[in-house]
This record gives sequence, C-alpha cells and structure tokens, in this order.
Amino acid sequence: MRLADKIAIVVGAGQGPGEGLGNGRATALLFARNGAKVLAVDRALDSAKETAAIVAEDGGECVAFEADVTSEAALAAAAEEAVKRWGRIDILHNNVGVSLAGGDASPLEITEEAFDRVSAINLRGTVMACKHVLPVMRRQRSGAIVNIASIAAWSANYPTVAYKTTKAGMIAYTEQIACQNAEFGVRANVILPGLMDTPMAVDTRARAWGKARAEVAAQRDARVPLRRKMGSAWDVANAALFLASDEANFITGVALPVDGGSSLRRE
Repeated sequence: MRLADKIAIVVGAGQGPGEGLGNGRATALLFARNGAKVLAVDRALDSAKETAAIVAEDGGECVAFEADVTSEAALAAAAEEAVKRWGRIDILHNNVGVSLAGGDASPLEITEEAFDRVSAINLRGTVMACKHVLPVMRRQRSGAIVNIASIAAWSANYPTVAYKTTKAGMIAYTEQIACQNAEFGVRANVILPGLMDTPMAVDTRARAWGKARAEVAAQRDARVPLRRKMGSAWDVANAALFLASDEANFITGVALPVDGGSSLRRE
C-alpha cells in the first residue's frame, strides 16, 4: 500500500474507444490498489464512472468527476471537490493528450484552430489544474505532481507539430513548478511515454490512416529496441506510482522516459 491514506486527483482517468487500457485509467486503478482515494476526472463522465466502478470492484475508493480540461473553472471545481470530500490533495496526475484527433498536422499543414485546440488540451489544461492544486499543497507543505509528456518532445523526426511542441512545453513547465515549489515540500516530475499500446496511440491512428489495428501495432512494435514490443499502460502507471509515492521523496524536476529505449536513438 504505497499510497496508503493519500488523496489523488487523476485528470484523464477515463479513456477513448479502442482495445486495451489507457494510461490514465491504468494509473487511477494502480493508485487505488495502493491505498489512495482517487478523484477520477474526465471530460467523458461515463468513462470516468467506468474507471470508478472497476476501482470499487477491487475494494478501493474512487469518485468520478466531470471536467473538460479546456475549462479552468471545471478544473478548479475538481480541486475543490477533492478538498471538500477528503480535506487535502496529496497527488495530482495530469494525463491528458490529443494529437491526430485534435487535427494535428505537419508544420506546413497545421491550422490555427488545430494548434490552439491541441495546446489547450495538452498544455493549458495542466497549467490550470496545477494553478488550483498548488495552493493546497503549499499549505500542506507536501504534495506530488506527476505530468505526462511524450518522447515525441525529444524526437527530431516527429511528424506533427502541435503534439510535439506541447509535450516539450510540458517538460519545461514541470521543471518550472518543481523549482518554484521545492521550498514548500512539493515535488513535480514528468513521464515521457514512448511507443505504447493504448487506444489513444494505436486505435486513433488505425482509424485516421484507414488501417487495421494489428498492422499499426506491428509497425510500432518493430520500432522499439527493448523486446521489439510496445509498452503498456501499466508501464506508465508503475512509473507514476513510484514518482507519486514517498519512495521518490527526494526526486523532483525529473523527465523520466518510459519508452523501451526508443529515445536512445534521438531520431
């Protein structure tokens, strides 16, 4: 029970359509299995309720909460709900991201509307969630923020501009809040998933490209050095669990790749 008696907000705790498990849902489940009480925040309330129901089946405590990350008021309400219900916030996990589904495109094809939408979801939402959680953590003199970026931030050849740019911004933002909140005992770290077998990563591409899911998965598997196979949502969740736990109480401002060695190529 590595998170016993901890209160966690997981933003993006639902998931989109497709096979398998998404990173946000896996993290919410793992946090709860390790003793945390979880506020499962998602734009799709039914999906957040599915996550909460799975937690309940495991004997944990999880409450679904509807919030669109493009609305600062909704994120503020989520923070208020956690404090009202449990009296504190120990962990904030920001796991929201969109690329092709948001209209992302190459540097020569990106539209103003698509860039603004992807930026609002991928980066502004995290900034606003932290804005309303950090004062609570500062008062407590403790807290852990775990953000999700992407190895795309370090890839020179990543094809679309908005996802790469926002995920690079997530790394810089996490470093900033780690530095500015260390004196209050608040830690902030960021995970950089690589090629993962999740609905957002695989099923979205299969639909966009008009290909079979198995074909897209095989192409991605072949690009992973370690075991020649993509990671799973549990790989990201396990990294998040460590960074959120007291085992990482002297770690802050770190960008942790979870990518099976893909970033070693820097291509």
